[in-house]
Amino acid sequence: MGDFRAPALDTVHLAIIGIGERSLAQIEQLVRIPHVELVGLCDLRPEAAEAAAARVQALCGMRPAIFSGDEAAYLRMLRELRPDAVIISTSWEQHAPMAVAVMEHGAHAFVEVPLATTLEGLWQVVDAAERTRRHCMMLENVNYGRDELMFLNMVRRGLIGELLHGEAAYIHELRQQMLTAGSWRDEHFIARNGNLYPTHGIGPIAQYMNIARGEDTFDRIVSFGSPAAGRELFAREHLPEGHPLRGVRFGCADINTSIIRTRLGRTILVQWDETSPRPYDRKNLIQGTRGTLAGFPTRMAGDFLEATAPPNPNPADGYDRDLHPWWCGPAAVEEMHARWDHPLYKRLGAQAAAIDSRGGMNYLLFSRIIECLHRGEPTDQNVYEGALWSAIAPLSEKSVHEGGTPQLFPDFTRGDRIHTAPLGIVE
Repeated sequence: MGDFRAPALDTVHLAIIGIGERSLAQIEQLVRIPHVELVGLCDLRPEAAEAAAARVQALCGMRPAIFSGDEAAYLRMLRELRPDAVIISTSWEQHAPMAVAVMEHGAHAFVEVPLATTLEGLWQVVDAAERTRRHCMMLENVNYGRDELMFLNMVRRGLIGELLHGEAAYIHELRQQMLTAGSWRDEHFIARNGNLYPTHGIGPIAQYMNIARGEDTFDRIVSFGSPAAGRELFAREHLPEGHPLRGVRFGCADINTSIIRTRLGRTILVQWDETSPRPYDRKNLIQGTRGTLAGFPTRMAGDFLEATAPPNPNPADGYDRDLHPWWCGPAAVEEMHARWDHPLYKRLGAQAAAIDSRGGMNYLLFSRIIECLHRGEPTDQNVYEGALWSAIAPLSEKSVHEGGTPQLFPDFTRGDRIHTAPLGIVE
């Protein structure tokens, strides 16, 4: 399934399972993309499905069918509508079984992160994709961020040389979600201990390195967690007496740090922290023999800059001319974009940013999905990549439980990755 091409679809008849805030934002974008028709919406709550259907009708004049009320509603939708593709935006535990059901009903599955929470579930999804010959792509939107696309373009041009090391993270302080009883993340923080949300950080790094596309793939991971202290402190100080999370013992570390070694000996630092009071960060650092690109803030350094745009450091900032300085700052970033923006962003970026609050990454993600289905081309992420990136969570949990013991990654491609082409630069 690495370079799998499905028959081209003149119009992609699309359905959605799970209508939450994320799905409502997706609807606003999907109705603006050519060659797609929203035919079905499914949610346990009839009022959520009804509100979403009304919004679709107001935007494009067509009303999708509604399926709701019980756990089997999505199966009725699959049988009755026979959609071409289905977006799954439900709780994590449902991702794998729903993706399998979608593919077994003849539709392509597009699944919110993660693809599954267990290795067993990931294998079930991979096996189903191979058995049914249907796309199953994890919806990792960060790969379509402007800077992530730009870095991919620069890496493919060879500007930073041979790739050696990457750093990925998801640092996002979300303690305020505890103020609402029943947040879906709480049960994971209570029962699990590892890197529970790795794909936003690792997805771009893996694509830069051509992981699971050619010779290299993830080999092993070691993982460690800090004490679990921040959420219990927040609960004591901010939650009222009687709140269901007050007094709960959280099992998950405040911050998890993991290191991945690839088959070719490259290293990747992966961190996750949704508890600590610190700024948002995905790191997005890729280092090669001729330079380094990094995010948060966007900056770069390398041999390729010396002859074209040397930095203008301020001695008052403690700059040492013997050190290799970062090329950064608003003017530098503007010049980076002018020189190295990805062709996809050049083509659709302004339109995407105008209707997508996340800088356009979601609109670009869905535009490319529909474009690939319409043209009969391979999707930008295949089922093996989604499985491999998602496997970090259960493997990190096992490593933490065993005191940092290295854990081997499965080869979900069964060796076939060697025949899969690197992700190209979409002109």
